[in-house]
Amino acid sequence: MQAPNAAKNRSVGQVAPQTAVFDAALALKSGAVLPGFTLVYETYGALNAARSNAVLVCHALSGNHHVAGFHDAARRKETLGWWDNLVGPGKPLDTRRFFVVGVNNLGGCHGSSGPMSINPETNRPYGADFPLVTVEDWVAAQARLADYLGIETWAAVIGGSLGGMQALQWTLEYPQRARHGIVIASTPRLSAQNIAFNEVARQAILSDPDFHGGHYYEYDPADRHAAVKPRNGLRLARMVGHITYLSDDQLAEKFGRRMRHGKHRFNYEVEFEIESYLRHQGDKFAEVFDANSYLLATKALDYFDPAFDYAGDLRAALARAKAGFFVASFTTDWRFTPEKSREIVYALLHNGLNVSYAEIDCDAGHDSFLLDAPHYHAALTAYLQGITL
Repeated sequence: MQAPNAAKNRSVGQVAPQTAVFDAALALKSGAVLPGFTLVYETYGALNAARSNAVLVCHALSGNHHVAGFHDAARRKETLGWWDNLVGPGKPLDTRRFFVVGVNNLGGCHGSSGPMSINPETNRPYGADFPLVTVEDWVAAQARLADYLGIETWAAVIGGSLGGMQALQWTLEYPQRARHGIVIASTPRLSAQNIAFNEVARQAILSDPDFHGGHYYEYDPADRHAAVKPRNGLRLARMVGHITYLSDDQLAEKFGRRMRHGKHRFNYEVEFEIESYLRHQGDKFAEVFDANSYLLATKALDYFDPAFDYAGDLRAALARAKAGFFVASFTTDWRFTPEKSREIVYALLHNGLNVSYAEIDCDAGHDSFLLDAPHYHAALTAYLQGITL
């Protein structure tokens, strides 16, 4: 639903999540089978009569279905969607023209089936028993949602970072159902360094005394029916991850070596401003995210590699695609460097596909895809306006 004055203030207004329940089993890439599942999603704009203007937004590691608008007018800033600067009337993904769908992926912790859900076989939370999921599994579940919504073909599938991997996979898994793939700040596969960062984050969680093998929802030494949470592990995992999302230049500009108290205190408490910032980000994240979901998402990142079954040949892997593409990277993104985006571009061009590529000069590192950098939004707007509905 949308507020009456949404177009006036360039916002989709107040929105509410919806739920789709799927009773048919879903076979996962790991060989596991989900007997049924639930997806939580939001929509913005209106589906046209031809059902040709739908755009799927795929979220990154810590994202969810709440892409744009706000949930609570009294707490508008706190409940604003994670890509609100991109989605709305008059914004790059213009809801006066497109019907936009955001979905919380399988394994998430914002309402879709995941570790916090009840396992029908035990009538207890899945916890660590929820199966590992991959980007391919997410796309398969999203295809079920498209069927549920009566959308045969997406005008575009768009995402940044891990969301960009899903957008790319859509063009490979369902080449007739995605007319455009918009891949932002992404990569065709993780580097060894990226896998290493993910492993450090996972070990922080797995070694937390409150993790209890992933079944912490219902475990407490004093009361086995009370829940605990591996906050310290999740907090550290987020701190490690957050460092990789920012550029060195941005950290230097925002924090430098500034000290909280103007002098050395010779202890292990917060002395530098950057320490305070990271602890704040870790604490905040640990309150709203689930540790098991974080583990699942980082493994999905690690596993993604379309060229794996093609002897490492990305050109051969992308030969299935038929979509048009917009690929964007950011100069200071050292997690998913511009070189990785260019690798995607070259492989697509090798297959004779129409590709637009933008390498954006932005000092915010990997998180640049979340910002409203003028050149970035201008390039994306131009591409989206060129999509025929």
